[in-house]
Amino acid sequence: MKTSKLFLSIKSLMAMNFLFVILIFFTACAGTLNTGFPSRAGMQTDGDQLDMESDEVIEDTFDYDFLPELLSLSIDNELPVSSFREVWAYMVAGREAGFSNNHPVTDLAYFGTSVNAYGRLAGIPNFNNIAGIRARKHLVATCSGQALSYFVLMEGRPEREALIRGLLEASRPYDGLQINFEYVPAESRAAYHSFLRELRAGLGDKMLTVALAARARTLQNDVYDYATILPIVDRILVMAYDEHWSTSAPGPIASMAWCERVARYSLDTIGREKLIMGLPFYGRRWGNITPNMAFIHSGIENIMREQGITDIQRSSGIPRFTYQTAVNMTVYFEDEHSLSLRLDMYRRMGVEAVGFWRFGQETPLIWNYINLE
Repeated sequence: MKTSKLFLSIKSLMAMNFLFVILIFFTACAGTLNTGFPSRAGMQTDGDQLDMESDEVIEDTFDYDFLPELLSLSIDNELPVSSFREVWAYMVAGREAGFSNNHPVTDLAYFGTSVNAYGRLAGIPNFNNIAGIRARKHLVATCSGQALSYFVLMEGRPEREALIRGLLEASRPYDGLQINFEYVPAESRAAYHSFLRELRAGLGDKMLTVALAARARTLQNDVYDYATILPIVDRILVMAYDEHWSTSAPGPIASMAWCERVARYSLDTIGREKLIMGLPFYGRRWGNITPNMAFIHSGIENIMREQGITDIQRSSGIPRFTYQTAVNMTVYFEDEHSLSLRLDMYRRMGVEAVGFWRFGQETPLIWNYINLE
């Protein structure tokens, strides 16, 4: 009997320890979900990532005299055509159809392989699908989640060593590798930078690029500090989009005033040679209400009272009701007018390379307003 009780106590202790580990894991994951990114592939960035307070309003005030006149152009004016030394475009695997070698693109960022829950590469795209494209080709690697990033970047771990070997092997047919790790926690700052250095050493003559969150000023102990990363890589693509994101208040994906601030800081910190200013091809929709959510009972009673609900139906004993309500939608998007003005603004500021998230989301007309130098 005593042995049985002791066995049960050990089992209970083991169960408690297991639940404790699970609690820590999901706490870390919850933090990741609150700071998600875009972005672009369904991720998003919070205000801190963008170096913006959530309630900060960017006024249309500019440091460059030409901008007010440029932005006053009506849609009836002839739009400016901008020339750049490099034009980068992201392409998601499976969306290759429609790309033409006539597009003014020097570099194709192929999106992409990702790090799975075991720290290994998954979803490596087939290089043969883009072999006929004449642009330089770069494999893009992502890692989604702070806990996962912390785990795979930890120095001395076999998972990190295996990941580096896997990235170098997967990059073999490409002209370069781009690291797009958008959830690196502050504790992994040094590990992230040493990770980039090891990749740089292993790539040899191939290009190493990174995609970094937008900044308008230097932040203390910033994982994505431009000045620290600059000597390690060949290019830095600044993701100057998601100024407003899916859970923020409605607003432009990238307002002109905000983009000017980001570009000015990027030029000062990175310089023209290695800077790629990212632009969005996509839009976002916001509603004045979010219908899908959980309610406590008093909240359900409030809805029934406000909507005049009297017909309660039951399904296998569970009560339910339906009602209709109006939802006001706000949509911000990019067209050839907004994109050509932003491109002209960057060109006049001295930006020599731009990149787009992502091919297939754009208005086809925008390609009429981009030239290669």
